[in-house]
Formats: sequence, structure tokens, C-alpha cells
Amino acid sequence: MSHALQDPRPTGARRSSGSLTRGGLPRWAPAGIAVVSIALGTGIGAAASLGSKVQWGLIAALLFVVITYTLSSVVENRRQAKDRVATSVVWVCFVLAVIPLLSLIWVTISRGLKVLDGYFLTHSMSGITAFDEGGGVYHALLGTIEQVALATLIAAPIGLLTAVYLVEYGKGSLARAVTFFVDVMTGIPSIVAGLFILSTWNLMLGFGPSGFAGSMALAILMMPVVVRSTEEMLKLVPNELREASLALGVPKWRTILKVVLPTAIGGISTGVMLAVARIAGETAPIMLLVFGAQLINNNPFEGAQSSLPLYIWEQYKVGSEASYDRAWAAALVLIAFVMILNLVARGIARWKAPKTGR
Repeated sequence: MSHALQDPRPTGARRSSGSLTRGGLPRWAPAGIAVVSIALGTGIGAAASLGSKVQWGLIAALLFVVITYTLSSVVENRRQAKDRVATSVVWVCFVLAVIPLLSLIWVTISRGLKVLDGYFLTHSMSGITAFDEGGGVYHALLGTIEQVALATLIAAPIGLLTAVYLVEYGKGSLARAVTFFVDVMTGIPSIVAGLFILSTWNLMLGFGPSGFAGSMALAILMMPVVVRSTEEMLKLVPNELREASLALGVPKWRTILKVVLPTAIGGISTGVMLAVARIAGETAPIMLLVFGAQLINNNPFEGAQSSLPLYIWEQYKVGSEASYDRAWAAALVLIAFVMILNLVARGIARWKAPKTGR
């Protein structure tokens, strides 16, 4: 009996499993191509005297895509080559997005840890000039916590109820008008929200600078984010759950309270935290309405306060080495503050989410 009858596979399929010409690239091919591309990109960048490492990286990314397509076209086929190119482009975009983030985190941590200690977190700038070493961020951290908490207490209930209305009750022209204005508010610059509160609360009603005034401006920026995120989460709740509850004779308001909201609580908490993360770094409304202070002010309803973003701007504006260190340390505190809020939101979402196990 001939060899062809003993082994009916095509000749190409009977080649050695380690061969590149058997119709498919090995699993290590993308990693190998990446290493070669990085080496070539570095060599080309150095030979061309390109001073920016970013240019070297872009050359390496372009070479990675080109080499992947060429090699896959030769070894495999053009259809598989196009698929690999699409995958390569996705990976390149992912790396290009992650590198600046990792670089930012690394610089903030490395420079912020110089002065970040217990003293820095428990003292204010009282008696410390901007050019002197020492001082702390306690007054700014306290102001940020109070202002963000008040803004959340104002914006979260309003945004949640607005989203419930749009999803569960909203019909006709009123719902369309609310949706339109929510979209408009999403793009409002922070300085405009600050000017609105300044003209009404401070100038028309005669109130002075305070943390509460800044909280109202931050709440304006926070509300549309809460509405949009909550609305999308409520739309993801299956209608079968609503229909089952209503079929048992449960009123609609109770169905929303006991069925719809608990089902979407995870996404709602995440949306609120995204809104909090946005307002926690706002500086313009605080400059207009809170003014900033170097002393500790525990009362957000009276007197000037500080906040972490405003403290960072004030310290960086000075331009001394000590003020730069304080600015980077405050930036690290702000990142940690937002991260802790997100972890708390994840914990609440897991705790309140409906149990799926039996």
C-alpha cells in the first residue's frame, strides 16, 4: 500500500509541526515579532538621531504591524494576515493607551513620596511660607472631603430620581426636554458652573465664599453624569423582572424600589463614583467660590476653604523645589482619595447586589 493511502493528509499538513510553512505561525510569533520590532525601532531611532523615545515607540509599533502582515501573508494567507493585522492594531492601541497612564502613575508616586508622611497629612500650611519646607495638606484634604460629600448628597439623589423618571415614567415632550437638557449639561465647562453659582448665591443672595458654594457648582457638573450612567444601568434591567413583580400585584413604585434599583445598584454605584472622580479634580469653581485658605476650616458653610486641586495649583504656581514636592504629594493624595472611593463603591455594589446563588 502506498504512503499516500497510509496517510491521507495533504503534503503541507505532513510537514514538521515546528515549521513556519505548515500553514500557521507558531504561538510565539507575536512575541518574537514584538521583540524584533522594538529592536528595529530603537536602532532606526538612534540612527536617525531622534531624541524622543515616543518616536522610537511609534516606529516600533508601525514595524510590528507591517512585519505581522508580511509574515502572515507569506506563511498563511491574506485573510489570516488581515485578521492578525486587526489584532495587532488593537494591541498597539492598548499599549499606547496604557504607557502614558503607567508613566503618570510612576512619576506621581516617585515624586509624591518625597514628602508624603504622617506630618504632611495631619498639618496645614499655617505659619509656613510657600518657599519654606514643611507644611501639610490636611486643610485641603478636609475641604475636598466636605465639598465632594456635599456635592454628592445634592447631585446623587436628584440624578437618580431623574434617571428613574426617564426610564420608568418618562414619555412625550417633557421626557425629551429633560434628556436634551441633560445632554447640554454634560458639556458645560466647570468655569460656567462656577460663574452661575457666583452670580446667584454670592452676588444676588449676598453669601460669602464657602465650601458649600463650591459644592453646589460641583453638583451641577456631577448631575448629568449620574443621570446618564444610572439611566443606562436601569435600561439593562430585564423587563421580565418588572413584569413578574407587577403580575404579583406589587405597585410600580415598590417594584422600582425593591427589584429594579437593587438589580442595577452595581452600575449605579460605579456611575456615581465616576462622577465623583470627575468633580474631585475640579479647580476653577473652587477658585471662584471657595477662594482657598492656608488654615484649617472645619465649617463648609462659612468662610474660605481649600481643596486638593486648588492646593496643587497654588503650590505648583510658586515654583520652588519645596512647593513642587508638596504639589506632587498632594496629587498622590488626590489619586489615593479617588481610588479609595472606587473601592468603597465596589464593596457596596457587591454587598447590595442581588444574590444569584441558590
